[in-house]
Amino acid sequence: MSEFAQDAEKLAGEHSDIADKGVQEAGQMAEDKTGGKFDSEIQGAEQQAEGRLGGDDQGNQSGN
Repeated sequence: MSEFAQDAEKLAGEHSDIADKGVQEAGQMAEDKTGGKFDSEIQGAEQQAEGRLGGDDQGNQSGN
């Protein structure tokens, strides 16, 4: 893994609430742009990103 990716993961872990919000917003934008055609794929990618970056599992449990 590149040094940049390691640094990004570290920062996301330290600020998981912000990282989670970014993942959720990106997922919503992707859903909007595709007209909901790929909702399950997008949600799966969101869950993988949250898991890798230290976000919560459901995206809505952090109290934001």
